[in-house]
Amino acid sequence: MGLKMIVMVKQVPDTHNITGDAMKPDGTVNRSKLPAIINPEDLNALEEAISIKERIGGHITVITMGPKKAVEVLKECLYRGADDVILVSDRKFAGADTLATAYTLKFTIEKIGHFDLILCGRQAIDGDTAQVGPQVAEKLGINQISNLLEVLEISEKEITVRHSITDGYEVARSPLPLLVTVSSEANQPRSPSAKRVMIYKNIDKKDDGVEDNLIQANGPGLVQKITEWDADFIGADPAICGLAGSPTKVKKVENVVLAVNDIQQIPPTEAGISGLIHDLMNDHII
Repeated sequence: MGLKMIVMVKQVPDTHNITGDAMKPDGTVNRSKLPAIINPEDLNALEEAISIKERIGGHITVITMGPKKAVEVLKECLYRGADDVILVSDRKFAGADTLATAYTLKFTIEKIGHFDLILCGRQAIDGDTAQVGPQVAEKLGINQISNLLEVLEISEKEITVRHSITDGYEVARSPLPLLVTVSSEANQPRSPSAKRVMIYKNIDKKDDGVEDNLIQANGPGLVQKITEWDADFIGADPAICGLAGSPTKVKKVENVVLAVNDIQQIPPTEAGISGLIHDLMNDHII
């Protein structure tokens, strides 16, 4: 039978291509001006879910909250091995901070129903807060383990993992259901499957979440269309969603330009290295 797993992913701006147009005057990200990618550590979370499925069986549902174009990250997840995908999209969700995002994801997960394990990346590269996963766990009232490095043992009732802490790592055991955040050190995400790309490359969206979105095709169910849910369907209060429900406000945004003012050549000698160390100590760098 295996585990029913939910993987939370996020479409993020590619931080390798940041420009002066990256932010709006209100302090929110101007996503239309930036190329979008799937958050890297969310791929580690998906890979961990696929590995668990291969190990003891199960079903993987991937969810993302975002604009309509976030459907592209869901396709990427289907190409890699997800069984089912859900886009949670509504203008009411725009401008959400971590608290409002966690609130929306909590309602989405409760709408899905029973689950055993929730996985997500440790943090997103557009905010680096590492807050959404733990906040979702808190709102759902379930255990959480952060910074997963390795799943040591897992059954349909409990899991034992190795996860990183400030001074190293520790081994932790927890009953299910559980939420884990996954570190980039946990695994190497697999590449998309050519076969699955051919199956899902022309997939489109379905505008409601009521109908069953699985069809039978020679055994395992294949996603026929991507399900889209809005605030009304998941039962979320608009006053607690998006910018309206976000206590975090950006006061000011500045563009910082780093310029090289001086270049110093260090001779590859004992005296040169000694001088460099002396200068760094004087500048309180080391």
